[in-house]
Amino acid sequence: MSFIKEACVENLQQAIIAEKQGADRLELCTDLEMDGLTPSNDLILKIKEHIKIPVHVMIRPRAGNFVYSVQKIDEMKASIAFCKLVGVEGVVFGILNNDNTLNLDKLRELTDYSQPLKVVIHKAIDDTPNPLQACKELADINGVTTILSSGGEITALEGMEVLREMIKISSEIEIMPAGKITKSNVQELHELIGARAYHGRLIVGSLEGLAQ
Repeated sequence: MSFIKEACVENLQQAIIAEKQGADRLELCTDLEMDGLTPSNDLILKIKEHIKIPVHVMIRPRAGNFVYSVQKIDEMKASIAFCKLVGVEGVVFGILNNDNTLNLDKLRELTDYSQPLKVVIHKAIDDTPNPLQACKELADINGVTTILSSGGEITALEGMEVLREMIKISSEIEIMPAGKITKSNVQELHELIGARAYHGRLIVGSLEGLAQ
């Protein structure tokens, strides 16, 4: 069975290399040392100009937790509006309450605002007290297309059992495992998990070569 390989990239060179090395889709962000922030509008435009495969853009206005002020939510909406304007395939975000449960009201608001783009809820779900319960709650939000998760663990392998349960209860949503997934282990993980898509910085190999 085939599956989608989504490469996480933070600049144009990495995007070009990932596409050449067989990535089916990109997640574009900056500052991966802080687990990924919203890229600049200029970078989004450059990626759109040079890349043919689908691109999902990270919408995360600051590092740290996923509890956002009204001002930060407005910043996220502005970034989403630009993504809609230039026509990327999807946007990636997550919002939690102070107790780390999903902020379903704000997630529904941003998901509605993002239409017709695809909506990926990112690994904020792994910070919730019960990722499986959170997965069920997200399934009730019309417009959520993908959930990115490590099953509440550090790696996809450690979260394998939870990820398999997520897939069972979310037939309409693409569950995309992440967490130390590389070119060398993605096939093995696919045989264990059986997802439709997988995510990683090294999922098609190193992206540090020269983009010719």
